[in-house]
Amino acid sequence: MSAQLFDLTGKRALITGSSQGIGFALAQGLAAAGAKVVLNGRDTAKLAEAAARITGAQTLAFDATDHEAVRAAIDGFEAQGNEIDILVNNAGMQHRAPLEDFPADAFDRLLQTNIASVFHVGQAVARHMIGRGRGKIINIASVQTALARPSIAPYTATKGAVGNLTKGMATDWAKHGLNCNAIAPGYFDTPLNAALVADPAFSAWLEKRTPAGRWGKVEELQGACIFLASDAASFVNGHILYVDGGITASL
Repeated sequence: MSAQLFDLTGKRALITGSSQGIGFALAQGLAAAGAKVVLNGRDTAKLAEAAARITGAQTLAFDATDHEAVRAAIDGFEAQGNEIDILVNNAGMQHRAPLEDFPADAFDRLLQTNIASVFHVGQAVARHMIGRGRGKIINIASVQTALARPSIAPYTATKGAVGNLTKGMATDWAKHGLNCNAIAPGYFDTPLNAALVADPAFSAWLEKRTPAGRWGKVEELQGACIFLASDAASFVNGHILYVDGGITASL
C-alpha cells in the first residue's frame, strides 16, 4: 500500500526548462515512477535529443516567459486530449554581478525567466486542473528563497518570490483540489552552477558550509519531486521543501 502512494502510473507531467540539468533529472525521476513526461524548452533540437533518452517522452516547445505563447501551447496541448496532471515549474537562469553594477536588462531577464514564467505556466495549466478538480504544481525555488549571497541579489529576489507565489497558489487553488508546493535545492552540480563547480575555492567553502560536506547530485532531487507529485502528498500544500544537505539548517 505504501509503495502505491508514490506510483505515478497514468499521470502526465510537464516540466519546464527540462532539456538539461535539474529539469531533465526531475523528468527522469517522474518517468521512473510511472508518469508520462512532457519536456519543455525553446530549443526544439535539444528537446528532441533529451526526449530520446526517456522512453515515451513527449515534447512541448514554448517560451515560458511569453504569456500568450504559453496559453496557446497549453490550451492546444490539452485540447488534443493531453491532460496535464503534474506541472513542474523549473525554467530558470542566473546572472552574477555586484548589486551596485547589476545591469538593468539582466535584472529584467531574471524577473521574466525565474518568476513571471511560474505565473504564466502555472496559471495556464491550473485553469485546466481546476476544471478537473485535481492537479499537482511543483515550483523550483532555491536556498536563495531564504538566504542571500554576494553578487546574486536579484536572483535571490526572484527565488524569494517563487516561494511566496507558491504559497499564494496553494491559498487560491487548494480548494479546487490542487496541491501547490516548492522544492528548494541547495548547491547542485548543474550547468547553471558550472562556474562555481570549476572554482576550487568556492567548492572548498561549500563543503565546509554544508553539513553534508559536498555538492548535491541532481538525482537526489527526484525523491522530493515524486513525493510532491504523488498521492503521498495529498494534504501537503504551500510547503517549501529544502533539499540542501542541511545548509539552511546550520550557521
